[in-house]
Amino acid sequence: MSAGALINAVWDLYARIKEKPLWLLISEMTPEELVSCIDFTDLHDALTKSEAFDILKKQESSRKVRMNALIKRGYPAYTTSTGWFGYSEDRIRSLTREAIAKGWSAFKIKVGKDTELNKRRSLLIREEIGYSKKLMMDANQCWEKDEAVNQIEALAPFDPWWIEEPIHPDDILGHRYVREKVAPVKIATGEHCHNRVMFKQFLLSHAIDVCQIDSCRVAGVNEILSIMLMAAKYQIPVCPHAGGVGLCEYVQHLSMIDYMCISGTMENRIIEYVDHLHEHFVDPVIIRQARYMPPTNPGYSVKIKEQSCKDYTFSTGKIWN
Repeated sequence: MSAGALINAVWDLYARIKEKPLWLLISEMTPEELVSCIDFTDLHDALTKSEAFDILKKQESSRKVRMNALIKRGYPAYTTSTGWFGYSEDRIRSLTREAIAKGWSAFKIKVGKDTELNKRRSLLIREEIGYSKKLMMDANQCWEKDEAVNQIEALAPFDPWWIEEPIHPDDILGHRYVREKVAPVKIATGEHCHNRVMFKQFLLSHAIDVCQIDSCRVAGVNEILSIMLMAAKYQIPVCPHAGGVGLCEYVQHLSMIDYMCISGTMENRIIEYVDHLHEHFVDPVIIRQARYMPPTNPGYSVKIKEQSCKDYTFSTGKIWN
């Protein structure tokens, strides 16, 4: 994560110098330039330099068409803000109704150890959104392997698109075990994967259905490029983890780079959105009809407000007093 902070900062500065948002800067790079950004050490059994080049070259000629589509329509998003633990059932219902009125069609709820509570919350939100809209569930690593299988089987009637982090995030073989047992329910993970080799192992062992990169967990944009290319080779959709601590502002660029340069599609791809804490940023993300609109400011297109930096600086900020 320390490496990611430094490398992301360098990319941010580079894009600011070029006066382009990061997603656009990288989307205008040639396949040769993009491949030169990637360290293929320890990846050759999953992705070679020539394979990466071929993936990028395949998408190069149609970038302009996708650029127009992205600028016009944005990138699809889902909301996590209606289904947090601790919310009353009435609040979940009201927040869900408000989200539907704003155009949201994909929702995520938290699930945990209590099977009956999981089922009741899942039924509640399905009553509000119906079965035409997408529902994802996030277990935040709280189950053991067989417990995960039992819990997911109990939740399967509510038609979850995916179950996120069902078990310990480092347990690659455990994820494969759970995935094989609960198919066709999809298994998603990746927000706690700390390097490209771990993602390689998840992909080679067929342990996940959805690759959830995190913009700050691994060593920055360069390593993210290698992970997205591996996911494209193995036809696993990339649906980033995000949140209201600046991650939404970061990952929008990464999904747009994936669409423009690597996967060439938004099908079965979506970015998480959480609606809190954006008030601390200058020019936060723009959401229209449940879609991220491409940012236009240079770099990562956002910075923390000076007052927020002052207030939250440890240990002199007023928050700490």
